[in-house]
Amino acid sequence: MAGEPQADCVFCKIVAGEIPATVVRRSERTLTFRDINPQAPTHLLVIPHVHHANAAELAAAEPGIAAELLVEAGEAARGEGLESYRLIFNTGAEAGQTVFHAHVHLLGGRKLTEGLV
Repeated sequence: MAGEPQADCVFCKIVAGEIPATVVRRSERTLTFRDINPQAPTHLLVIPHVHHANAAELAAAEPGIAAELLVEAGEAARGEGLESYRLIFNTGAEAGQTVFHAHVHLLGGRKLTEGLV
């Protein structure tokens, strides 16, 4: 069920503390941690504590939490000393989503070229 932790979801397990992660920020409803396969010098993931398969489902079901992901990403970027950064939501396998728990990638720390990462 959407919103409920999923036993087979790696991000739900990170939120529950069952899988370790390098946590950068934690709020009441979000968690920010370093990506284990960084695509830039700074590559963070910002996820909601609640499980929704992708950003579109999260925004439809819980728009306040979807907005909080963006606020937390901005705070994390400032905390990392970034003035410029890129935020990416991948929705669906064909868009590159590999973990089906809504999340935003925060990339920075180098000049990001135009186009896809």
